[in-house]
Amino acid sequence: MQTATIRPVQLPFDCIRSNLARAGLLLVLLLWSLACQADDNTLHRGLGPEPDALDIHLAQSLSALNVLRDLHEGLVSFNARAELIPGAARGWTISDDGRTWTFELDDSARWSDGEPILAEHFVAGWRRALDPATGSPTVGLLDVVVGARARRMGQASADAVGIRAVAPDRLEIELVRPVPWLAELLTHPVTYPWAGDASRFSGPFMLAQRIPGSHIALLANPYWREAEQISLDAVRWHVIEEPNVELSRYRAGQLHITETIPPGRLAWLRELFGDELRIAPYLGSFFLVFNHQREPFADNLALRQALSLAIDRELLTERVLGAGEVPAWQLVPPGMPGWPKTDPGDPRSQAERIAEAQRLYRQAGYSERRPLRVELRFNTSLAHRRMAAAVAAMWREHLGVQTRQVNEEWKVFVANRRQGRITEIVRGGWIADWRDAANFLQLFESDSPLNYSFWHDAEFDRLMTQAGSASGEQRLELLRQAEQRMLEQQVIIPLYYYVSRHLVHADVEGFEDNLMDIHLSRWLSLR
Repeated sequence: MQTATIRPVQLPFDCIRSNLARAGLLLVLLLWSLACQADDNTLHRGLGPEPDALDIHLAQSLSALNVLRDLHEGLVSFNARAELIPGAARGWTISDDGRTWTFELDDSARWSDGEPILAEHFVAGWRRALDPATGSPTVGLLDVVVGARARRMGQASADAVGIRAVAPDRLEIELVRPVPWLAELLTHPVTYPWAGDASRFSGPFMLAQRIPGSHIALLANPYWREAEQISLDAVRWHVIEEPNVELSRYRAGQLHITETIPPGRLAWLRELFGDELRIAPYLGSFFLVFNHQREPFADNLALRQALSLAIDRELLTERVLGAGEVPAWQLVPPGMPGWPKTDPGDPRSQAERIAEAQRLYRQAGYSERRPLRVELRFNTSLAHRRMAAAVAAMWREHLGVQTRQVNEEWKVFVANRRQGRITEIVRGGWIADWRDAANFLQLFESDSPLNYSFWHDAEFDRLMTQAGSASGEQRLELLRQAEQRMLEQQVIIPLYYYVSRHLVHADVEGFEDNLMDIHLSRWLSLR
């Protein structure tokens, strides 16, 4: 198959002009001019929606996390297969009781201005993340650390948190309980070091330019501890919300890697691109979320169940989305340690499920004469629009539900979903931060900052708390009970499990499919 030649997206003059227009900063201008001159060795990647933030403590979108993992580095990192490797820490030890982890920092770890990265920078980062005034949406991930939960809730001082710089190059973390997956948690940006502002970078690349709605340009960081191993001179992440637009740009030779592929075109893409089409298993779930603090969903389990059963997941994934997604009836994706390799699904036929949905709909107090009027809110995306239209059609056909579909730009959508004042049903989803079921289930704990279902259930919280103090098979059984409790209460409507799906140009080397779908630019190169 013939492949298009990758062409520069901007001329050097455009780069200079845009930087002058934005800020007139001499340093940024110099850096970006160099990046433009090195465009032949610049990797162009699709990013998806505009990142919600490039602050390590405020970012939560997948697009933001992907960029931040290029700009920064934590104590632990990933290789090309998303396996754990040392990052800013050259090694670590764990106490006999599993509660104290001590990290030895790599003495070659440097900020992008050449200053050393010290243990105190990690302490500063965690303290800023846990400060209630910061409002970090992902800070709940640190709850396994002594004092972290109390601090983020404003009930303890920063000094009470179990992270200490015991020497300039030695960091100690004290846990509430043994956490075998702590190393994987430490790959998340919320755990990265903080230099006091956002102008210095601890990773293999540094920010040269950001034009909202267009692109984020990175340059190789000459002070990074393994700078000599970076093949690329620059990376440009392109903000492209529409998969069809991204596909057009890939075909035009403007991208080396896409973030996704358009829905419903899998067979055609496979025929057209052959081995450039990369589809692989992925630890992620997509679902719809009820707002449990608002009527009519707060106290109407029958209605929530009816809406779930009326959706034909097989039709949705095969005909509407058509990009390899797998129908879902659970939250935790198959293949997670301790979980089945496949979703057991619902043994009833679709006709039987629809009949039960209609019975429950009537039981909930609705009918053709008194139809449910509901709002389904989602962020801008062709796949999301197709999903919402299909779900609304199924609800209308089988139950008579009148659905208003609300499409919002990502940042507006996230803000409305988080506040919960106007939302009724919203699209949700989660990608594993680490390979553990609790990473998915903790979203629905009563005090989780990511609990945009606003569901508060004492039994679920009890099971999660007990699981937090347990280990081995006992812990897994408690987590399975917690998921079952959540599913029985129909907190969400599981729709499908993600698969990773990218187009990767033949000139790209080092791209390896993996369950986390994490592909750090440091491992990639161009022929």
